[in-house]
Amino acid sequence: MPKQKLVIAEKPSVGMALAKVLGARGKRKGYMIGGGYIVSWCVGHLAGLADAAVYDPSYAKWRWNDLPIIPESWRFTLDKRKAEQFDILRTLMRREEVTEVINACDAGREGELIFRTVYHLAGCTLPMKRLWISSMEDSAIREGFAHLRPGSDYDGLYHAALCRAKADWLVGINATRLFSVMYRHTLNVGRVMSPTLALLVQREAEIGAFEPAQFYTVELNCGGMTFAGERISDKAEAKALADRCKDTLLLAQKVERKEKSEKAPALYDLTTLQREANRTLGYTAQQTLDYLQKLYEKKLCTYPRTDSRYLTEDMKGNVPALTFIASVLCGVKEPEKVLASQVCDSSKVSDHHAIVPTKTAATGINIGDLPTGEREILRLVALSLLRAVCPAYRYAETAVTAECGGHSFSAKGKEVLELGWRAYADKEPNKDDTLPEDLSQDATLTVKEALVKEGSTTPPRHFTEDTILKSMECAGVEDMPEDVERKGIGTPATRASILEKLVSAGFVERQKAKKVTSLIPTQEGNSLITVLPEMLQSPLLTAEWENRLKQVEQGELSPEDFMEAISAMVRELAATCSPVPGGEVLFPSGKERVGPCPRCDGNVTESKKGFFCENPSCRFALWKDNRFFAAKKKDFDRDTAAALLNVGKLHLTGCWSEKTNKTYDATVYLEDDGEKSNYRLEFDDGNG
Repeated sequence: MPKQKLVIAEKPSVGMALAKVLGARGKRKGYMIGGGYIVSWCVGHLAGLADAAVYDPSYAKWRWNDLPIIPESWRFTLDKRKAEQFDILRTLMRREEVTEVINACDAGREGELIFRTVYHLAGCTLPMKRLWISSMEDSAIREGFAHLRPGSDYDGLYHAALCRAKADWLVGINATRLFSVMYRHTLNVGRVMSPTLALLVQREAEIGAFEPAQFYTVELNCGGMTFAGERISDKAEAKALADRCKDTLLLAQKVERKEKSEKAPALYDLTTLQREANRTLGYTAQQTLDYLQKLYEKKLCTYPRTDSRYLTEDMKGNVPALTFIASVLCGVKEPEKVLASQVCDSSKVSDHHAIVPTKTAATGINIGDLPTGEREILRLVALSLLRAVCPAYRYAETAVTAECGGHSFSAKGKEVLELGWRAYADKEPNKDDTLPEDLSQDATLTVKEALVKEGSTTPPRHFTEDTILKSMECAGVEDMPEDVERKGIGTPATRASILEKLVSAGFVERQKAKKVTSLIPTQEGNSLITVLPEMLQSPLLTAEWENRLKQVEQGELSPEDFMEAISAMVRELAATCSPVPGGEVLFPSGKERVGPCPRCDGNVTESKKGFFCENPSCRFALWKDNRFFAAKKKDFDRDTAAALLNVGKLHLTGCWSEKTNKTYDATVYLEDDGEKSNYRLEFDDGNG
């Protein structure tokens, strides 16, 4: 039987594309075969870390006393919906003719974890190779298969991926259970999600605390030129200055002309593209990633999940052709001169280079046939390349400082010298704000009009996806050493999903006003940050965890040391956290109050098994299934509980007596000593 190499992709669509290039055209259930290759695929994550109850069935119930839950040896469970594909892969790995396995999952942290999990769960010991490509073009696939790397070269990436998954499990399982039990309200707490929420809550607090300050500015119209004075807090003072300046002369004290330039912006990485798409198109970060992923699979764009904004130096010769393709995609003229060297710097490229159109984009598809979202994202990527290879935008700025009425005034003008990369900007610079060329020092101008303009200081703006992505990317930057490679909250590949989780968990809402969609924390989101300790909401600490994961990836920190630090944090969390005084009011259940709690005067509400105080520090409970009422053949319903809580007693008729086998009438009193609740009977006359 001829020898075969088994290729495993992350998705069926990618597997099919690889199979076509490799000549594996024979279709089977769950794989393709031919040309010496068997090409199969996962369907995303086929397995994941097991739930807590797998380690101990008692963990199915959430109890404070069980925390912290820290597995001694980790277990994985298969996704039942994908078990059939796992069985196919396991069978293929065990075929005698298969000599090696090639990991062709996405070239990143999660792709490595997806493959290795399946490889280990299947008990595979075959030699492992790694396909690492940044484009799905046929030429890139052939090049990648011609230069396969040993799978062991990516052990660090796998260890970092597994550490990330385990860390998220430990913090998520323990913190979510701890605070949910503590406040009797399901509260999803995440290692990366919670610090992101903290940024949003802090911004809203700053907006709420902001007090606007009024100010006034005097503007002088000098016949085609406008000079503005400094801000004045007193309106009367501003009006007096305007009156003094009107119909007088303004003296130019200083005229300074400087030539300035703005370098072309670098190419897009995922985060900068997501920010631009949100700012100009209103797309969410997740939408942009989804559109970009589809363009990648259609061979129209390079790999999306990158944090690099440059190309490698060996790509310099391809830049002119790619630039021409970008001009065709945008329907514009290509730059007269392509400065390829300013977009190529191998020292600034990590796992993948910046996002650019592929050569296939010129012939692979009519851009007009693409869905709107994909078409607009491809256009942004193409424009980015056109700008990046252009010369700097050069202009001359003239600044004039003048005096009138005993106060200083200023005016600025700008003259475009070379449009450069701004020829491909959405908005060209204003070319009409030049100042008169003959304006010189000591020149005098007649003030024809003096106006008082009123204004006020403005609060910080609500976060949009554009600005929160920037804050996530920059979190901890100022407080961490310059040589730290990975900073910020999350990674380019995960930030979109973090925002989506916050929205789906009910902690954040998208609110649209004047074409701008802001991310606003809900009452529950604000409440969660109020009760979370610093270790779970600090963006700086989370940025430090991301840096440590990068150290694991590079072999500078052992996975064991990383996990021990996370475990220590979880142990400290379980040992030291206690409810915030009065915190129970932060998480109302929304349930109707049955009556007051006799211990703490909190709200007692109805649940499936009884009536419980909503104060998490109070253990008061009235159980529906209790022997006292059952023995008397009486239901313990809502009306019964309401009477006992609000009045303290309830008159019952027709109570059953086990001793006499007869019925009687009596009054039941609720008695509670702060630890236990009891019922006391007082018989009506003629009973007992």
